Amino acid sequence: MKARIGLTTTPAAVKDRPVEQVKQVYIDAVVRAGGIPFILPVLDPADAELALLAVDGLLLTGGGDVDPALYGAVPVPEVHGLDRRRDAFEAALVVAAARAGLPVLAICRGCQILNVALGGSLIQHVPAVMGRDHSIRDRAYEPVHEVAVAAGSLLEAVAGDTQIAVNSLHHQAVDRLGAGLRAVARGDDGIIEGVESAGAGRLLGVQWHPELLTGRAAHDRLFSWLVTEAANPVPSTSLASAPAAAPGFAAPRIIDPVG
Repeated sequence: MKARIGLTTTPAAVKDRPVEQVKQVYIDAVVRAGGIPFILPVLDPADAELALLAVDGLLLTGGGDVDPALYGAVPVPEVHGLDRRRDAFEAALVVAAARAGLPVLAICRGCQILNVALGGSLIQHVPAVMGRDHSIRDRAYEPVHEVAVAAGSLLEAVAGDTQIAVNSLHHQAVDRLGAGLRAVARGDDGIIEGVESAGAGRLLGVQWHPELLTGRAAHDRLFSWLVTEAANPVPSTSLASAPAAAPGFAAPRIIDPVG
């Protein structure tokens, strides 16, 4: 049986009508890796665990900025595309997936909400801090810089190398790490480009967009990892050791994923 991968969506409007959108490239990446995509629209955070009962793994897609209020900061002028409902639902998905032992691949904004959901913070506008633009949108489908990957990390095992050439479409980045996460990839300017579970969890986040770098082994392997892991369920995390929701997010109600 093929693994079912839940994909998060971006609320939008088409001809003034509300829609939930997910880019075709995410769907195609999951299908190429051998999975079946399931679309997860923005719902009440209290329904996150119930929604995850329908899937075997979770892909947190890209999109607008995460509300800085959720990590105790005041938005800078460059912050845009805020959607507090999406933030709350995706944060609940992160905590619920970790507690259920589901594998999670988090891309760009997804990497950022993964971090914030676990109590971390973000650099709100990288150019203001680093003096360097990380949003190279006219080269979205090609590598523009390299990231150094920690030897012995899950990301190294998945990508197959300690140096990965990546694209760069973000203006925010992980700052203070969330509970249970460790930084495993950095750009040459020190910006965190990859995070993963510090322990035995199956959380993996990257700041670049591997779905746009198809045909390049290191990036395709990220989706293969997600689908392969999703096809091999592990027992759900005990409540005592499960990640806690960050301040500003309600902790989801625990539901036994097998009962």
